[in-house]
Amino acid sequence: MNATTTALVTGANKGLGHETVRRLGELGWQVFLGARDADRGKQAAAEFGEQGLNVEFVHLDVISADSITAAVDTIRERAGRLDVLVNNAGISGGFADAPDQIQAAHLREVYETNVFAPVQLTHAFLPLLRAAEQPRIVMVSSGMGSLTITSDPKRLESTMVNLPYTSSKTALNMITSQYARALPGIKVNAADPGYTATDFNAHAGYQTRTEGTDAIVHLATLGPDGPTGGYFDREGRLPW
Repeated sequence: MNATTTALVTGANKGLGHETVRRLGELGWQVFLGARDADRGKQAAAEFGEQGLNVEFVHLDVISADSITAAVDTIRERAGRLDVLVNNAGISGGFADAPDQIQAAHLREVYETNVFAPVQLTHAFLPLLRAAEQPRIVMVSSGMGSLTITSDPKRLESTMVNLPYTSSKTALNMITSQYARALPGIKVNAADPGYTATDFNAHAGYQTRTEGTDAIVHLATLGPDGPTGGYFDREGRLPW
């Protein structure tokens, strides 16, 4: 086991996950870059390595139990523990369908990645997290999962309609709150990246990727006196 802080970021071959890996790597951490696409994941990790960052690719399909088990085994072998788990992988399900066209199958597809996968990953990595001195879990949520924010006509989020995605992030927020109560000794918080320019929104967002990862990095680097069971964007605490 090494003395370097260790982190796993899921869905990290591009976008917010990729930027999170870079920023944590620049802190001198040992960062495991989780990605379903092996070629892109290996390429991203290699590029970080050329920059002198301690980044290793871990093949991880977050909706595959076998893939999760293999990732746990790899990180156990390479590091012996996990200080930070960043559940970043997520899908939108698309914004084209109106709610009256949505059927249960649409929700199941999105929930597999956005809701069920973070639960499976958290459960699988608990032994390695508990082996860390100050373990932290960051759930990458969205302001679109806030009932308060999406009900405010002054907020951009109130104008965006996506039944599968928004409800999945609301579910993830409650899961975050429940874990924070049930896992003493582990800080569990949700991050809202904000409207960030990535492939996720066809680069329509007004924030840079660095701005979009501010809340994620902040929660990943919390000290012993940091909060747990909270919901934050880069400006501070958000209403559920």
